[in-house]
Amino acid sequence: MAKIKIKPLADRVLVKPAEAEQKTATGIIIPDTAKEKPMEGEVVAVGTGKKDEPMTVKVGDRVIFGKYSGTEISVDNEQYLIMRESDIYAII
Repeated sequence: MAKIKIKPLADRVLVKPAEAEQKTATGIIIPDTAKEKPMEGEVVAVGTGKKDEPMTVKVGDRVIFGKYSGTEISVDNEQYLIMRESDIYAII
């Protein structure tokens, strides 16, 4: 993965969402219009945290987040989500 040119501020995290499933466990191919929005991804950049709240997640962590968490952004034709650390439910 190339070096990211974005540095999140405060308690924000930049996440590369995992790819959506291409087919079901039984082998049925899922069309693009019916794919679920991924709820996990990899942290690619983190902010410095708030004054009395240091960041828990770090670059490289696999995380689970809310289905509608974050704001979608595109950097160098790659899709990312920028969200608050509090939108992350768990580190895998």
